[in-house]
Amino acid sequence: MRLSDLGREAETAARLMAEAARLARSIQVNTAGRATKADESPVTLVDFGVQAVVARRLAAAFPDDVLVAEEDAAALREPAAAALLARVVEVARSAEPGLEVAGLLDAIDRGRGEPGARFWTLDPVDGTKGLLRGGQYVVALALVVEGGVEVGAIGCPRLSLPVIRGGARSEDAQGQALEGGVAIAARRRGSWWMPLDGDDLSPLQVSGVTDASRARIATSVEESHSDTSRLNAVRTALGIQAPPVLMDSQAKHVMVAAGEADLLFRFPRAGYKEAIWDQAAGTLIIEEAGGRMTDLAGRPFDFSTGRRMTANEGVLASNRRVHEAVLEALTRDPRA
Repeated sequence: MRLSDLGREAETAARLMAEAARLARSIQVNTAGRATKADESPVTLVDFGVQAVVARRLAAAFPDDVLVAEEDAAALREPAAAALLARVVEVARSAEPGLEVAGLLDAIDRGRGEPGARFWTLDPVDGTKGLLRGGQYVVALALVVEGGVEVGAIGCPRLSLPVIRGGARSEDAQGQALEGGVAIAARRRGSWWMPLDGDDLSPLQVSGVTDASRARIATSVEESHSDTSRLNAVRTALGIQAPPVLMDSQAKHVMVAAGEADLLFRFPRAGYKEAIWDQAAGTLIIEEAGGRMTDLAGRPFDFSTGRRMTANEGVLASNRRVHEAVLEALTRDPRA
């Protein structure tokens, strides 16, 4: 399979996420390179710089398409953010020479679009706390058409996968697994891993585990992202002994798609609804790798409800083989 065989939208998304991952990896973030949003979550110059560059690239490739992204430029327009704004401009200019401040702010604000019949959704840094601590984070982009994901791409600056090429692991001269790549999926065309520095595609495939008690759960390092008491309850209900695979962001989705984890849960705290950019790309990548994604009640995801997934409650991703057993356990044990 060649990248071009996945279609124009998927090829564009893969190349954009490779560029965005390289850009993100090149940026050193310190205290002066961060701001805090109204919900107290951090946002960095990586978020702003990546969103500006991706928004401009998408506008050039698909000028009629709407962009629905996590960030906007409101914080950068504040006088107190002058130093951060200057750094964001510097970052963006490394990819877009000559970019002016007004153009940068407008590009970031292009992400304020509203979902419709066809739109792209972008998370410029999924896993900001992972980025800040030196852990996993990703850039995630998806094309949604009539409420369903048609293309999903996740740029992974720090993720190493034991990708198989010709029966051998992809390694560097020191025998280490190559770090960084893009997970890309197009509906009915499979799920693939592409290195950041090339077009070679290797298939992603979920694990063959059939006994839920032997499953490996991918879960967030940040406990605030999920209800850990419910996660522990379902682990007990299923008899799972394996330690969890800990990492932030949709890197977890890539691990499930690659067969390096078997389950992924998100037990939301009361009243929380998932943002579409936190699940869209990863959903298609897991499904096209042979897995399954639903909410905690077994309902398929609906990406037609706006910027938040108001028709769904929580997240359950699996290798498909253990999905029904997990749903049964969730139904049987009210704590889970």
